Amino acid sequence: METALTRLTGVQHPIVQTGMGWVAGPRLVSAAANAGALGILASATMSVPELRQAVREVKSRTDAPFGVNLRADAADARERARIVVEEGVRVASFALAPSRELIAGLKDAGVVVIPSVGARRHAEKVTAWGADAVIVQGGEGGGHTGEVATTVLLPQVVDAVPVPVIAAGGFRDGRGLVAALALGAAGVAMGTRFLLTSDSTVPDAVKARYLAATVKDVTVTTAVDGLPHRMLRTELVRSLESHGPARTLLRSVRHAAAFRRLSGMSWASMIRDGLAMRHGRELTWGQTLLAANTPMLLRASMVEGRTDLGVMASGQVAGVIEDLPSCAELVGRIIAEADDVLRALGRM
Repeated sequence: METALTRLTGVQHPIVQTGMGWVAGPRLVSAAANAGALGILASATMSVPELRQAVREVKSRTDAPFGVNLRADAADARERARIVVEEGVRVASFALAPSRELIAGLKDAGVVVIPSVGARRHAEKVTAWGADAVIVQGGEGGGHTGEVATTVLLPQVVDAVPVPVIAAGGFRDGRGLVAALALGAAGVAMGTRFLLTSDSTVPDAVKARYLAATVKDVTVTTAVDGLPHRMLRTELVRSLESHGPARTLLRSVRHAAAFRRLSGMSWASMIRDGLAMRHGRELTWGQTLLAANTPMLLRASMVEGRTDLGVMASGQVAGVIEDLPSCAELVGRIIAEADDVLRALGRM
């Protein structure tokens, strides 16, 4: 199935596996790439040396194109971008809008730049700065999310920008891929659906928790870091929503200390990151620390299997996912379903 996305990135199918922290590591990314999708390596939860090592591990597992997701607001963003260039990575994706200079530097080196956006104006800005494509995530998507549904937001962005648009938020099968293409997208991006595969390194008990969830178990809360965040309603979420500022601050300091030990970051760097996230937002100091240390909360669940102590970012689609196929099985199934849907539409 050839689209503007496959032509731009060189992948076989118009499907993207998104860069989920602690989830999108070398095993999942290489499995997605070998299945013909665009696998995206999550770098925000890695140190700079770990990122280079992870990129090389992916390259040792696959000859297919893949990408790296970068934090545009990170102090070492340029150093990480340099690794992408030096290691010959095909795509750089961003959760936040990269600067005009960062986009230009990557493009000059032949890297395809694909930021993720949640609003039309953001898509217009990054494409005016030279982005090659955009991933547009509707409110159904997991993690930090907006209020506008994908079916409303996607056509707005498609009509507003001259580059390929990849749809995210609520996709899991071939019917969704065809729907996205009908709305003008060049493909779909999926996070939760790839998290729930046999190639994902997320602990089995955590996957079981996702599979048991209903659509109503996937909520949006601002209790974690003051921003709308779509996730499963876990014990921690209930606790944060019910406790006052003092207890939230104490919990935040404890998580911050643990993340500092794990990451090797200084307190000054962590506070600087927290203040950057706090800029322009009405966050308490407890929320500011949690914002800077959400990776630690994700790690508790996604790596350690502690669903009682961590957050479980999730798209609404988790409520209708019932199995754990391999990436190859998943991608093959989506393309076969899409072909069936298109043939059925052709007979109508």
